[in-house]
Amino acid sequence: MADVTLHADERIDQLYSKDIQIIQSSQVFAFSLDAVLLGDFAQVAKGINSQIVDLCAGNGAVGLFASAKTRGHITAVEIQPRLADMAQRSVTLNHLTHQMTVLNEDLLAITQQLPKDSVDTVLCNPPYFKDQPQSVKNPNPHLAIARHELSANLDQILAVSSDLLKMNGKAYFVHRPERLDDLFIAMARNRLAPKRIRFVHPKAGREANMVLIEMIKDGKANGVRIMPPLVVYQDNGEYGEEVHTLLYGED
Repeated sequence: MADVTLHADERIDQLYSKDIQIIQSSQVFAFSLDAVLLGDFAQVAKGINSQIVDLCAGNGAVGLFASAKTRGHITAVEIQPRLADMAQRSVTLNHLTHQMTVLNEDLLAITQQLPKDSVDTVLCNPPYFKDQPQSVKNPNPHLAIARHELSANLDQILAVSSDLLKMNGKAYFVHRPERLDDLFIAMARNRLAPKRIRFVHPKAGREANMVLIEMIKDGKANGVRIMPPLVVYQDNGEYGEEVHTLLYGED
């Protein structure tokens, strides 16, 4: 791994199954299981000329996790300068500067830099919560932007995803099940058809608390497939076999 400079509040975490190291900070941003699950769920375009874009990239986790699955180029788009800097240093740390580019830009203006209808795969782990007057937001602005739709809302993010994608290009999102109605409405408005859905449950017998969605630009309607559910924890509190393998690799 390359040498990089860390800030006082930063650490390096490793996703052992992918041999990827990522710069994290509890004060600013740290990826969680949703990023790992999205990186695994996404069937990114594999060809050397493929273009993949990671929107709301944070510290670059999703793009970094997907990098081993493609020979294409990955562009991570992150509005917060500190997070974009963390992502860039993680790209350097993993010797991926030839494959990944980090843009510290507002995704709402990203089509000024990335041509419309040019992208094969969009990845996105967006803010989960609407920006409503009664919403209780984290006093830390870095965390507030990551969790609430302060800089872009779901409809805007899906509109940008659709603008970027080629016809039949695919987008992969992770979100909360309670936002599915918003997702479906915004997808239909932006020429995106749901194709695969997988629900994530904290434990067997518990309601899903995450949902993974594959969508296709200008895809046919009524082709949705519901994949087998993913259960994160066993009854004893340890990770289930699938999640353990995603985090730590095969035993």
